Amino acid sequence: MHPLLFNLFGLEIRSYGVMAALGFLSAILTWTWLGRHEKRPEGFASTLGFWLMAGGIIGARLAYVIANWSQYRAEPLTIIRIDQGGLIFYGGLILASVTLILFARRHRQPLWHLADFAIPGLAIGHSLGRVGCFLNGCCYGRPADPAWCGLAYPPGSDPGYFFPNIPLYPVQLIEALGLFLIWLYLLTGYPRRRFDGIIFARYLLLYAPLRFLLEYLRGDVRQTWTYLNTAQLVSIALFIWGVLLMIWLPRRRFDPPRRDDAPAAQPD
Repeated sequence: MHPLLFNLFGLEIRSYGVMAALGFLSAILTWTWLGRHEKRPEGFASTLGFWLMAGGIIGARLAYVIANWSQYRAEPLTIIRIDQGGLIFYGGLILASVTLILFARRHRQPLWHLADFAIPGLAIGHSLGRVGCFLNGCCYGRPADPAWCGLAYPPGSDPGYFFPNIPLYPVQLIEALGLFLIWLYLLTGYPRRRFDGIIFARYLLLYAPLRFLLEYLRGDVRQTWTYLNTAQLVSIALFIWGVLLMIWLPRRRFDPPRRDDAPAAQPD
């Protein structure tokens, strides 16, 4: 665990912020690669990435602040300190989805094709963000059984305070690995997709069960409803949504016009 990497001229460089930045960069590179594969116009991937990341960060932070309002009510200026952690992924997914819908309408793009285009970048960004959670000491697991399956956090950290010298399941790293494999699967499947929306649906069908099961290994405070917590209920809803998309989505595929397909300019 290394929440603080180093100081740069008095400015604290925190591991969570660094990994979040690397996650955003990886997402942009993913969209740039996909854009070049489709010969999208220059700047399309970066423009899409900017708006999706803005929507995702705001949504994830709002969800976390609402869930922990008693903490932020006393210190409202800390609301903007996302470099210290404090994002709820499903909140970011919801607002990023709204942003994607608006982007598709603004740029007259087929929504489900754009969803397929966007979701691999989200997966790799989320994967690196989970590594940041591990380094920051948040989103930690419950005591591992057997103990050799877990990692103990140092004294002074939140998990080290609640579970002193007790190995905990490294759920952040498990989720990071799962998301990395999902990213590889979605990225390699994108050029061969049979219809628009199938890549997005596959993401829901793969990530939702992963998140649902990992919630049983979480050791931090979770908001629960009956026998399930909020993240598990959302995971169930997203999995059902993925199944319905696989059934109901039209079996057609949109291929954007390539730059080299445009008619050549005629000399004056």
